[in-house]
Amino acid sequence: MTGNTLLSVEDVIVDLPTPRGNLRAVDRVDLTVGTGRTLGIVGESGCGKTMLSRAVLQLLPKKAKLSGRVMFDGQDLLQLPPEKLRKLRGRSLAVVFQDPMTSLNPVLTIGTQLIETLQEHLELDDATAKKRSVELLAAVGIPAPEQRLAQYPHQLSGGMRQRVAIAIALSCEPKLLIADEPTTALDVTIQAQILDLLAREQRRRHMAMIIITHDLGVVAGRTDEVAVMYAGRVVERAPTPALFKRMRMPYTEALLAALPKLDAAPHTPLPAISGRPPDPTRPLQGCSFSPRCRYAVARCQSEKPPLEAAETSAHQFACFHPIETHADANA
Repeated sequence: MTGNTLLSVEDVIVDLPTPRGNLRAVDRVDLTVGTGRTLGIVGESGCGKTMLSRAVLQLLPKKAKLSGRVMFDGQDLLQLPPEKLRKLRGRSLAVVFQDPMTSLNPVLTIGTQLIETLQEHLELDDATAKKRSVELLAAVGIPAPEQRLAQYPHQLSGGMRQRVAIAIALSCEPKLLIADEPTTALDVTIQAQILDLLAREQRRRHMAMIIITHDLGVVAGRTDEVAVMYAGRVVERAPTPALFKRMRMPYTEALLAALPKLDAAPHTPLPAISGRPPDPTRPLQGCSFSPRCRYAVARCQSEKPPLEAAETSAHQFACFHPIETHADANA
């Protein structure tokens, strides 16, 4: 790890046993996140992005098999005993899950959940913890924060619940925050507010952040780097401006094409990615995207492309026939 690298994921593999056979959810992934930087992980449902985040958090299913290394702040998380891991999560390594209704305890008040977190990790007394809880709720944009402390999660709207989840995640000033599809269950206007809130707090606290999403539009203006995942692998990785200026992987191109365009005529159909996502219990010999790729040739079906550098080492892609090749051929 370099001096400013906070998180380093090295050759991580996650295998899950299923009735249909072994399911490789994460396939030899390498990623780094620097201190104060934001990484976006993008891909369709089932591509392995959430399982990768759970490997970082060490919250995998009991029967999952994990190999590789996950280095966080100089510590190998795979070697830490359970008690040290528990203290690390919430204190230095925090997470905001998709659905706040399941991540918040429905039978405890908002105040109890915030105060318990502060007392567990920071050892604050009751009065100080309550004062800090009010400040945190105010910081994430919740009106009348003192009154909210006595309320239960079901008494708040979806957007308010997600703000509470963010307040709890930020309460102990973590070094890394993982936001796993934090706006999935929210309407569009609330989505933008939550994403702007996360970006603002990330800058203010100079913490590292990983945003996991299926939407390239979410990461466009809010991340420093983007990793695109497909079938458990990272298939393209680049600094965010470089990715959108010159994406090379056909799958990345297909994801971007599926986004609604502001200048499109009303009722314009969105181009869908043809075919179906691969079955992770039946891995293909060649490129996992080849059955759905319009550029695929025989080599793509028989050989798996490695993740290699493009013009710079910062931009990598796994494709034998990147987009630029076809654009030049047709010019």
